[in-house]
Amino acid sequence: MTAVLPDDLRSSPRGFGGGRPPSDAVLALRGRPLPSDRARSWIVTGVVTALAAIVRLWNLGWPTDHGTPVFDEKHYVPQAWQMLRNGGYEDNYGYELVVHPPLGKQLIAIGEWLFGYNGWGWRFSAAIFGIVLVLLVVRIARRLTRSTLLGAIAGVLVIADGVLHVQSRMGMLDIFLTVFVVAAFGCVVMDREQVRERLAEAVTRGWIDDPYGPRLGYRWWRVGVGVLLGLACGVKWSGMYFVVAFGLLTVAMDFSARRTAGVERPLRGVLRRDLLPAVLTLGVLAVAVYLATWWAWFASETATDRNYVEIAQEQSGLLAFLPDTLRSFLAYHVNVLDFHAGLHTPKGDPHPWESKPWTWPMGLRPMLYYWGDGAEAAGCGRDVCVRATMLIGTPAMWWLSVPVLLWGLWRSIFRLDWRYAMVLTGYFAGFLPWFRDVDRQMYFFYATPMAPFLILALTLVLGQVLGSAQAGLERRGTGLLAVSLYVGLVVANFVWLWPILNGDSITNAHWQAELWLPSWK
Repeated sequence: MTAVLPDDLRSSPRGFGGGRPPSDAVLALRGRPLPSDRARSWIVTGVVTALAAIVRLWNLGWPTDHGTPVFDEKHYVPQAWQMLRNGGYEDNYGYELVVHPPLGKQLIAIGEWLFGYNGWGWRFSAAIFGIVLVLLVVRIARRLTRSTLLGAIAGVLVIADGVLHVQSRMGMLDIFLTVFVVAAFGCVVMDREQVRERLAEAVTRGWIDDPYGPRLGYRWWRVGVGVLLGLACGVKWSGMYFVVAFGLLTVAMDFSARRTAGVERPLRGVLRRDLLPAVLTLGVLAVAVYLATWWAWFASETATDRNYVEIAQEQSGLLAFLPDTLRSFLAYHVNVLDFHAGLHTPKGDPHPWESKPWTWPMGLRPMLYYWGDGAEAAGCGRDVCVRATMLIGTPAMWWLSVPVLLWGLWRSIFRLDWRYAMVLTGYFAGFLPWFRDVDRQMYFFYATPMAPFLILALTLVLGQVLGSAQAGLERRGTGLLAVSLYVGLVVANFVWLWPILNGDSITNAHWQAELWLPSWK
């Protein structure tokens, strides 16, 4: 994987190495500069984020199941309420389904502390994170494309995605995981730029004589990646897939940067200079942060399985030398791992909304979170009304996932486009690991972390459709028209889905019209 400038910016030979004149190496390392409209870009970001706040917070407390949580909220919302009562940990042994780390539920508890045990309370934190996600994607897309316009378009696409909209309005864990992962990805992008800027300075000053290249100094952005991925793991264990993926990605980008700078032995340089710091800042630091998210469990006396070793009377074994608290902590994790490993679809009795990962890229099997009919669904102006909340990816985006992914792979492999390579790394880190055990019970909401990376890939494609700023007026105008029509189509699609994303009262005929595929029923 070797980073190159976009086609319209390449002003030097594609080959990298010691034969390239220093000025060309510096140009390739630094790439295209960011737009000079810094102040305007933040105004645009603020406007798009404010729009997201309106959309995400609109009637946030609805729907509920007669005042109680809906769907999987029934797990996390009461657990968060326990945490609020206890000071950060669960302790209800009659509710022995505590199978995720504490951080996401602690975040839900913040909203419950602010607004009480109601729909607004248990969804407020998720909505805030959903709003922050829009801000992050706008800034990341702007940095990837060097375009404020494309950054704003990416933000609009995040707002208009049904998956991210619904998950931002549910007291569940996946939106917290997604935001931490996307923030970590933003730090990976910034770390890449910092590394290449330092190497460009080294080339300029003639510090590339060492066959392994210079040491790159302390990299705070990479530290940020480790911290954020540790927090992601503190929400759900699936964050560990991103630890591995982003760790490999940073090492690959370091190799690319050293090679671009003309380092004589870039691979050995990475192994000698970059590999150990990457393991420490992404692996070890992420583990340390993950352990820190259990602070309330360690500080308690009655948290779930806090005294497991004493209760089970496990006083012998290979780990008998460890303190009982740490052994209980490890036993808790083993029990949770056993739960997840044994969570298989019962033969002949699948969950009605279960789906397998090969259906996720196009959202072929959504999920019904809430259903109401009769008196509680009144309001559509007819005698018979229904209310439903479904997790559906906006088809105008999700149905393009396969060609977009194939195009991104082609760009990554044959055009060596680092932007697609980075975005697809994030997408596949949230997708491919689920094929490890296809007999496991799985649901479409597991695909939530894939959505922002699909949107970033779409944005890169739209940037190519838009065309270079140096393109002719007619070419640029045609590209702008095509991009505008597509974004309008996405927004219109989202507006059409709005009633079944938010549990609005609609007629049965309208409900049937919303179900475009047989697999949606």
